[in-house]
Amino acid sequence: MIVLGIESTAHTFGISILKDKKFLCNLRDMYTTKKGGIILDDATKHHRKVANSLYEKALKQSKIKENQINVIAYSNAPGLAPCLIAGRDFAKKLALKLKVPLVPVNHCIAHLEIGEITRAKDAVLLYCSGANTQVIAYASGKYRVFGETLDIGVGNFIDAFARTAGLGFPAGPKIGELAKKSKKFIELPYNVKGMDVAFSGLLTNLKQRLGKYELEDLSFSLQETAFAMLIEVAERAMAHLNKKELLLGGGVACNKRLQQMAKIMCKERKAKFFVPEKEFLVDNAGMIAWLGKKMFKKGIKINPKRSDIDPRQRTDDVNVTWK
Repeated sequence: MIVLGIESTAHTFGISILKDKKFLCNLRDMYTTKKGGIILDDATKHHRKVANSLYEKALKQSKIKENQINVIAYSNAPGLAPCLIAGRDFAKKLALKLKVPLVPVNHCIAHLEIGEITRAKDAVLLYCSGANTQVIAYASGKYRVFGETLDIGVGNFIDAFARTAGLGFPAGPKIGELAKKSKKFIELPYNVKGMDVAFSGLLTNLKQRLGKYELEDLSFSLQETAFAMLIEVAERAMAHLNKKELLLGGGVACNKRLQQMAKIMCKERKAKFFVPEKEFLVDNAGMIAWLGKKMFKKGIKINPKRSDIDPRQRTDDVNVTWK
C-alpha cells in the first residue's frame, strides 16, 4: 500500500510518501519571517505556491508514478483555518484526479501515533508545539488530555517573547542557542495549576525584563522554568496513570534541554523515555501518512467531494476506532 501524506496545519507544508512501513520521502517547506510571527495570508500563499513542486519532488525522490498512490491522508485538524484549507484543497484536487479516497487526520494524534517508530507501546505523550501543549494518554477508546495549557502553547509563548526581543520566526532554535551561553538563573513566575500550565504571566514578566537583563540569561531562565513546568505535569500524569513510558512530541520537543530534563525524570522514576527523530517531531507529513494508513486499513475514509477541515477539533474529540 502506498499512502501520500499532506501536512498544512500552520507554517509548514509537507508531502510524504509511505510504502507499507517504509518512508520513501518526507519533504517539507516552511514559511518563515525575519521579523514577527506567522502572517496568515502569506503562509497560505506559501502553501499553495510550493504544493505542486513539492509533490513532483516527492514522486521523483520516491521513484514512483502518481497512479501507484492508493490513498491520500491530509491534516484536517486542528490548525490555522486558511492553512488547513490550502492543504485540503490540494489533497481534494489530487484525490479526484487519481480517483482515490481521502483520510482526514488529526494532527495532534498523528504526533502521538508516530511515536510507534520509537517502539513506545503505552506512553504518556508530552506534546509541545506552537499552539498545543498537552499531556495525553490513551484510555477507554480515546486519547485523553490529562493536562494542558490554560492560555497559550509553549511554542507560541517562546515565539511571542522572541518577537518582542526582535528575533525572527521560528524562534525556538534561536532561544535554545542563546540559552546555551548562560548559566545565570533569573527567578520567574512558575505557573502549574494541578495538571495544567499557564504561560501568559511568565511571558509578561519576561517582556518586562527585556533590556534590564542579558538576553542569554533570560533565554536560559525561560527554558529552565517553562520546561520544568512541563516535566512536572508529565510526571504527575505518569504517576496517576501508572504508566512507565514517556514520549515527547511536537516541534518544541526538538529542544535538547527539554529532552535532557525528561530523561532525568524518567531515570528517577525507572521509566523509559522515547523521542522520535527531529523530522518526525516538527510538523511533517510523514506522521499524517503513518496514521492515515492505519485509519484506512480500518475502513476510515471519505469521498474527496465531502472533504472538510475542523480547525478547533480537540484531541479528545476523536473516537479512536483504528486500534
